[in-house]
Amino acid sequence: MTTAAPTSSSRDLPHPAREEIRLESVLHALSDPMRLQVVRELAAVGGELSCSHFDLPVTKSTTTHHFRVLRESGVIRQVYRGTAKMNGLRRSDLDGLFPGLLDSVLAAAAGQAARPGDG
Repeated sequence: MTTAAPTSSSRDLPHPAREEIRLESVLHALSDPMRLQVVRELAAVGGELSCSHFDLPVTKSTTTHHFRVLRESGVIRQVYRGTAKMNGLRRSDLDGLFPGLLDSVLAAAAGQAARPGDG
């Protein structure tokens, strides 16, 4: 009896392998305020959050676009758990490839948010 190879689900989402993550793509993904907000929230919880957790002041299609940019750049990993699409920060990949980058960006974003008028 032979065992069939596992098949890819139509709900599997493409992600770059660690060695395919490019600095310019990561910086582009982090340059948008909405995407940076998503990354800040994911970093704060240190785990996964569903797409519905995020209350971004943009349309659903624009929110979907932002998550796709983050996923395709290698900043986040998205997986389906039941009917929910869960998002997690690829911190170990980013820290391994670009040491200190994520912490620096998050610290700068927190500092900017704390300034009067920039919250």
